[in-house]
Amino acid sequence: MRIVIAPDSFKGTLDAASAAAALAQGVRLARPDAIVNCVPMADGGEGTLNVLLAARNGQRREARATGPLGEPRTAAVGLIDGASTAIVELAQIAGFSLLPADRRDPLTATTCGVGELIRAALDSGVDRVLLTLGGSATVDGGAGMMQALGLRLLDANHRPLPERIGGGRLADITYLDADALYPALRTTRILIAVDVLNPLCGPGGAARVFAPQKGADAAAVARLEAGLTHWADLLEHYCGRTLRNEPGTGAAGGTAAPLLAMADAEIVPGVDLVIESVGLRDRLAGADLVITGEGRLDGQSVMGKVVGGVARLAKSSGVPCMVVAGQFGPGFERLDDLIVSRISLADLAGNAEQARCAPARWLVEAGRRLAASHAGQE
Repeated sequence: MRIVIAPDSFKGTLDAASAAAALAQGVRLARPDAIVNCVPMADGGEGTLNVLLAARNGQRREARATGPLGEPRTAAVGLIDGASTAIVELAQIAGFSLLPADRRDPLTATTCGVGELIRAALDSGVDRVLLTLGGSATVDGGAGMMQALGLRLLDANHRPLPERIGGGRLADITYLDADALYPALRTTRILIAVDVLNPLCGPGGAARVFAPQKGADAAAVARLEAGLTHWADLLEHYCGRTLRNEPGTGAAGGTAAPLLAMADAEIVPGVDLVIESVGLRDRLAGADLVITGEGRLDGQSVMGKVVGGVARLAKSSGVPCMVVAGQFGPGFERLDDLIVSRISLADLAGNAEQARCAPARWLVEAGRRLAASHAGQE
């Protein structure tokens, strides 16, 4: 029996490679004869850099940049394809996980450091930048990033706004001055890998859907929505096309939108890019089972996330798919048409907290149970 194990990270507990290894250990307990192929996955969010570097035999570099609250940090940047492509992972420098709960504030959090990392990549002379978006602490529409790339944001009196602005200052922007925009930004291809396909504005947009998860109360959500709508007006006037409804522009607090307006940039689903990079389609050929998983399985998992991407590919390849989740959230049943079985670590452990305390232990047990059930042993 050939079993492919292709999970995302279980955020806050285990990276994708560790999760895959634990599941594989459990599978071998139930099926010691199985040929197990571990394929750690990602979707553009946290952990994508590590997965791509491992899959593409890339190089890791470190750079200093500005963190989400203006603090200096060190972040990893990747080089692949013979150092012709740089990988910048937003979560490395503006990630939600970088901040303790009591310091999360999307009104002030900035993507300035993302722009600094992109600029460092451009300075190295690469032909392409792969920007992975997901897991952000920000809802600044990428404005802080663009400031770091030379865009001047001016108020009604043509005075420049402070550097490193957050989402709470978007409504203060009246004019865009792109005269000092970094030249290489217009000549270097930027591929933007997103982990969700939400638009920039509106009921399904960056503020209303994701800002509450980043620490925004109702008043802050309304302020951020108004700011993003105003920011979209300015960007669309600059580039002459509608951006706010494009799928993926709501990822990472709207970070992709200004790059679409001012650079040679394109949005792609991050999970599709990773599936291609790790060669998952070929690895599924001849497989008898694929096991995937993530920390939380809910309605969002179907669109843009690892579990949904792997399950759809497995379905089209005729390979049964089983799913492991840390816990189930609202809408998890939307995946049931694509899979044959699912299991929750919270259910195995008794509750979510117990599962988070020993994730590897419960992933081993989940792998054992799924492999045994597929073999008809349980």
